[in-house]
Amino acid sequence: MRSDAHRPSSQRFFTDAPKLEPALITQAATLIAPLAADAPPEFHGPSIEEFFPEILFYAFGVIPVHRIHLIQFLATIVLVLVFWLGTRRMRVVPGRFQSIVEMGLDFARVNIGEDLLGKKDAQRFLPILTTIFFMVLFMNLTGIIPFLNIAGTSIIAVPLLLAVVSYVTFVYAGIKKSPKNFFKNSLFPSGVPWPIYFIVTPIELISTFIIRPVTLTLRLLMNMMVGHLLLVLFFAATQFFLLDLGGWWSALAAGSLAFGFVFTLFEVLVAVLQAYVFALLTAVYIQLAVAEEH
Repeated sequence: MRSDAHRPSSQRFFTDAPKLEPALITQAATLIAPLAADAPPEFHGPSIEEFFPEILFYAFGVIPVHRIHLIQFLATIVLVLVFWLGTRRMRVVPGRFQSIVEMGLDFARVNIGEDLLGKKDAQRFLPILTTIFFMVLFMNLTGIIPFLNIAGTSIIAVPLLLAVVSYVTFVYAGIKKSPKNFFKNSLFPSGVPWPIYFIVTPIELISTFIIRPVTLTLRLLMNMMVGHLLLVLFFAATQFFLLDLGGWWSALAAGSLAFGFVFTLFEVLVAVLQAYVFALLTAVYIQLAVAEEH
């Protein structure tokens, strides 16, 4: 049998290839490492995946709970605690905290309820309107609170739930006011020539009973999602310019940080405005349902 020294070089190469493989890999890694070290840092902006965080645990063994759910729970607990502390010991001469709570309740009662529904109907539906306003407000504001940084209304569950509540309240109010004529008057407005009903009725069906809950849901959801993405974009850019690039790029970091703070203040306005709009539109729909023609 011939020794390895007398074998052709081609045979020796294929025979020794498995032995040479680790050495080749080590040599390749040595050559590539300096190139990788010199590669410029990459900017990773916000993505839609932030609204689908990892599941932390399963409530009752079946209900998945993730980070945004915990934020929703926290906002709900804080909301209940604020109103419990503000109303548990009501005084004729209110203290500072009681005054703030009363101002919030008066705002919802007057500007959302009575201005549209009148005192009688506002009194009936004020609990729902007040709950919707403050629930949306508190969950919206979690989007600008450090370490939370995302609104509880930025996933579809809460906006959809409140839209369903608004829709059911609207239908209930209309049926309660006029059990026989509510759907008839909604789908067949008076004063329209009967042939036009072939066009008007499908439009009224879609706009009144389908589009309304959909627009309520999407308006709130999209505003909160876009607001979160913008804030993450500005503050992530600040970190990238300042820490990853450094040097003269730090000037851009100052600019993105300034924009981040400006948009944070803007998000406070959006949070309040979206809560007001959601509750106000609910009151408008109720007002249309209890109008005299129904």
